[in-house]
Amino acid sequence: MRLRLPAALLIAGTACASAATAMTYRLPAERPVALLPGPDRDLAAGICSACHSLDYITTQPRGKGAQYWKDSVAKMVTVYGAPIEPADADRIAAYLGATYGAMPGDGQGR
Repeated sequence: MRLRLPAALLIAGTACASAATAMTYRLPAERPVALLPGPDRDLAAGICSACHSLDYITTQPRGKGAQYWKDSVAKMVTVYGAPIEPADADRIAAYLGATYGAMPGDGQGR
């Protein structure tokens, strides 16, 4: 379809005017996120939350196992440059694997 120049200008002007209209909306209330209890929870919370929300941990699907968490922590270090000492990375991965790696109700996760 071919538009004449005045029609094209009218459409462009309308789009610009619409973009300039202020919109207001209400954000949902923030809810605090806490990691589940377990050894090295505070270490994981402190180091992980320095770069991202703890929601990134708590919303991961359960049942991926300890290797998933070990690989995830390694990715944070190698790909994203997270400043985590190797011993701390091992402790964090062990905590995450034990706490979030099992399926709920299988006796291994919390």
